[in-house]
Parts: sequence; structure tokens; C-alpha cells
Amino acid sequence: MTIHELQQPETPTVDELLELVGLGDRRAFGRLYDLVVPRVFGVVRRCLVDHSESEEVTQEVLLEIWKTAPRFDRGRGHALSWILTIAHRRAVDRVRASQASHTRDLVVGIRDLEIEYDHVSTSVEVRLEHARAMGALARLTPLQRESIDLAYVGGLTTKEIALRLGVPVGTVKTRIRDGLASLRDKLTA
Repeated sequence: MTIHELQQPETPTVDELLELVGLGDRRAFGRLYDLVVPRVFGVVRRCLVDHSESEEVTQEVLLEIWKTAPRFDRGRGHALSWILTIAHRRAVDRVRASQASHTRDLVVGIRDLEIEYDHVSTSVEVRLEHARAMGALARLTPLQRESIDLAYVGGLTTKEIALRLGVPVGTVKTRIRDGLASLRDKLTA
């Protein structure tokens, strides 16, 4: 018996196993699985925290590795880096999907939330505010009230109001400014 016969056969590297997996070798995939699953699970677990969800994503990653192994190019990097990148991306995708789902549920929940609404008290409040506004408008000078009415109800510009009333633009601006200040004072008091 020779020394070579007594030595254990050399263990293939992750790179070599992945290349064999790319050729469809199921036994190589089993060995690769055993070698990388703890590292893949660790990467996924750091992103997801939840143990059962991490296990699920780890299985998805290993299935993706089985399917995409033929695309691995040893000249572009190490197999373990490629595998862990897939794991990280898949875990991040799961986090994003979970956040999007949570946001969607929240938006739907808010949209469907029926808030108790007291129509009577709202109607009373609107009437009271209307009466206060009309009272405040009634206390403006007729010139201020006319300028504000033409600007806000009629939708005219200060130039158009000045032409209609036959006064300078500055006078119209002053009437509107003073009238609005007066309204503000009367309505906030």
C-alpha cells in the first residue's frame, strides 16, 4: 500500500462544487449545501431576525443557487461571495416586500376606517361661522367690502378692479389689505 492510498481524498472547494452543480451534479449540490447553509442562514438571519422566515429565505436562496449555478463565472469572483450576495439580496427583497405589504395594509386600513361624524354639530358650527363671517363683512367699509367681493368672489385682478371702480391700483390694494386685516381681527377676537 502506498502513502497516496492511505491519504483521504481531497475535499473539493466551494468553487469546484458550484461548477459541478452548474453541470447538474446532485451529489455536488448536497456537499455544497452542507458547506454553505450555515453561512447563508447567518447572512439571511441578520437581515430578517425572524427564525422561521430566515429558514424559508435560506431555502429559496439554495434553490436559486441550484437553478442559476450554470451562470457562475469563476473568473469574476469566488463562489462563496457569489452565494452570499444572492443570500443578502434575497433577504433584503423579503424585508422590502414585508415593508411594502405593511404600508399597503396601513393605507387600506386608513381608507376603510369609518370615523364617527356628528352631522348636526358640524352643521351648527358651519352656520355659526357663516354668521360670524357675514357680521365681520358687514362691519367693513363699503369700499373695502366691494373691493374684497370683486377680488375673491368675482375673481378679478387688482388692475381689473381699479378699472371697474375708476381708482388707482394702489388704492384697490390698500382697500383689500385693510379689509382683510379688519376681517382677521374681527374673526380671531
